[in-house]
Amino acid sequence: MTRKLITIGVVVVVLAVVFVMLGPLYTIDEGEQAVVTRFGEIVEVETDAGLKFRLPLIDQVVRYPRRIQSWDGAPNRMPTEEQQFIWVDTTARWRITDPALFYASLFSIDAAYARLDEVIESSVRNTIAANELAEAVRDSDHILEAEMELAPVADADAEELEDADDLEDLLDVQDEQPSVANGRRALSDEMLRAASEVAPEYGIELIDVVIRQIRYADDLTESVYDRMVSERARFAEFYRSFGEGRKREILGQLESEKAGILSRAYRDSEEILAAAETEAGEIYAMSYGQSPEFFDFYRGVQSYEEIVPRFRKTLTTDMDYFRFLHSETGE
Repeated sequence: MTRKLITIGVVVVVLAVVFVMLGPLYTIDEGEQAVVTRFGEIVEVETDAGLKFRLPLIDQVVRYPRRIQSWDGAPNRMPTEEQQFIWVDTTARWRITDPALFYASLFSIDAAYARLDEVIESSVRNTIAANELAEAVRDSDHILEAEMELAPVADADAEELEDADDLEDLLDVQDEQPSVANGRRALSDEMLRAASEVAPEYGIELIDVVIRQIRYADDLTESVYDRMVSERARFAEFYRSFGEGRKREILGQLESEKAGILSRAYRDSEEILAAAETEAGEIYAMSYGQSPEFFDFYRGVQSYEEIVPRFRKTLTTDMDYFRFLHSETGE
């Protein structure tokens, strides 16, 4: 009896060891979730981290990430509403919210990415095709407001502008630019709504769809650049013309002020000179009255200093004019 019990105990222990070796326990990490299947049928969904139990060899555990996943689409060439082709590059974030449905419909992450390629790219294409080019490349009309760079002439009256017609043409160019009704961000929200109608069928939640980059197609890029260059050239020509007009106006004011300053300076200099000559005449008269002989001698010497150096040849000094050369008394 004892031997029989020992045998049974050994068998039980061996079976227990074999059972443990077959792996009845498994763990779910943080950021993971799992679907447990038995003969292909889903028997349990595990979304909480921790130590879990399964039937060895019978139950299969399929793990899926519970974290937010990123999806990056390839750039695709798409037409806008006005049939202008652009390259659109989008990205999105998604996560698995129903592991059982995800397992039943897609099974693998690779299959999920393949399906998201179809769903998201279809919503992006439909949204782009239903809107004009300006809606896709701009988010608001702020660029049009910023382009009204006419601040230097904003305070000038139209009558003062020689190129008022050019200014009106530039304003007309601004008016011709298409305004934005929805904008790029609204288009992204529209893409998200369209794709979100399909994603839940696969146990997926789309968090957002974002237009990462929009690039003009080669056949459109050249025409867009040409138009931009033409518009900028018109603005530049207007500013040059307006600047030349302002330059002439300022130079005219400067010349007028310069003439006024010179006129006042000449008047003041003449007044000062007249006053100086008057004072000098008074001094000469006073000097002459005090000593006529010395005054004659002084004026004669001054005359010699100016006249004699300019003589090229002197034939004689026997003249009354040179009387002070021989004697200081003039005799």
